[in-house]
Amino acid sequence: MNAVVASGNAGKAGQEHPAVGETELFGETGLPVVEPGYGQAWTERYSEALMNTFGAPQKVLVRGEGVYVWDADGRRYLDLLAGIAVNALGHAHPLIVQAVTTQLTTLGHISNFFASAPQIVLAERLVELLGQANDTDARVFFCNSGAEANEAAFKVARRTGRTKMVSTEGSFHGRTMGALALTGKAAIREPFEPLPGDVSFVPYGDIAALEAAIDDQTAAFIVEPIQGEKGVITAAPGYLRAAREITARHGALLILDEVQTGIGRTGKWFGHSGTGVVPDVVTLAKGLGGGMPIGACVGLGRAASLLGPGQHGSTYAGNPVACAAGLAVLHAIERDDILANVRAVGAHLTAGVKALNHPAVAGVRGEGLLLAIMLNGPYSAEAAKAALDAGFIINAPAPDAIRLAPPLILTTAQADEFLAALPALLDTATASSKDA
Repeated sequence: MNAVVASGNAGKAGQEHPAVGETELFGETGLPVVEPGYGQAWTERYSEALMNTFGAPQKVLVRGEGVYVWDADGRRYLDLLAGIAVNALGHAHPLIVQAVTTQLTTLGHISNFFASAPQIVLAERLVELLGQANDTDARVFFCNSGAEANEAAFKVARRTGRTKMVSTEGSFHGRTMGALALTGKAAIREPFEPLPGDVSFVPYGDIAALEAAIDDQTAAFIVEPIQGEKGVITAAPGYLRAAREITARHGALLILDEVQTGIGRTGKWFGHSGTGVVPDVVTLAKGLGGGMPIGACVGLGRAASLLGPGQHGSTYAGNPVACAAGLAVLHAIERDDILANVRAVGAHLTAGVKALNHPAVAGVRGEGLLLAIMLNGPYSAEAAKAALDAGFIINAPAPDAIRLAPPLILTTAQADEFLAALPALLDTATASSKDA
């Protein structure tokens, strides 16, 4: 077969990409056909076409179904990362496909001079799930990502008339300039300084430090119920309740970043569910769209009305298709009792890892299907590589932690596939680390 590239996909100066295979088009859509066996060639094309913000991709993925994905070489993987906690219902879930297709064939996009039914209903559902259905002051701002949701929350905080913000060390709130200013990771924050100022950081989970940092000039404290990007770090019981009491006493907002922990990831609708805490602002994204880009900044009480007309916006905010996907996700979670599945499979994974008694495992932390396998050494990167070679997608957010954030529809049988392979993966990882 000739190694040709269709119009619009040509290489530099119109050169052909050798060994890519024939790139055909589906009718008028312009979508490429990816034939198995050309993964490396597609990776090379990636490096020539995209900015090097993520480094070389581990694989070029071409298809997904349920909890599995396939790469450009035709190999199948059990996806235990779900696009970093995004694909709540897995890949190509029929309900999302139907909702998106129906909405796209009805009304794909409108400006925010107008409203759509999916946008309105999704906002109402989120307020209801937060237990604030009777709060006439609860309001939602839709956007396109978690970073944008936290940008909106930052602006809500500024509208209090105060500028002082408190965040936590090791936190991750996004990469836009405002969200980055709130992120407690110096390595990704410092190259872009100066950032929006008056932000201080306290140790995560330290109530005494929080008490000392918040005063009557504080606009808001932003915190994750679980620090996912730090390595699935959980705070001690009572931390969020203490944060609520301290912020309320000083008239500061409590912003809960539920971008990763929200929409069923912990086996509850939200990471703070069941704590008795009513925050002022909740930010959401990731699992809310089930793969479609959407974020939400939910203001409760006085925070609901701090932003007025002209003070914030987004061209795609509340896009009907993304909101339709969000409604499908919420409907499926309720219809199929997925929260119960998250709790059951999460407990099964936790018990299964502990039962291995592997010398490289120090324990398991997290909640629901946001888990970290704690390691006795810096083996996680090698473990993730060994897992990919064996057909599993996992993540190494910290040198000594493996993150599991699979689709919420993962079954115990599928979890057992990973548990059966895990000892060999850890053996390979520890051996590779010793040889390095």
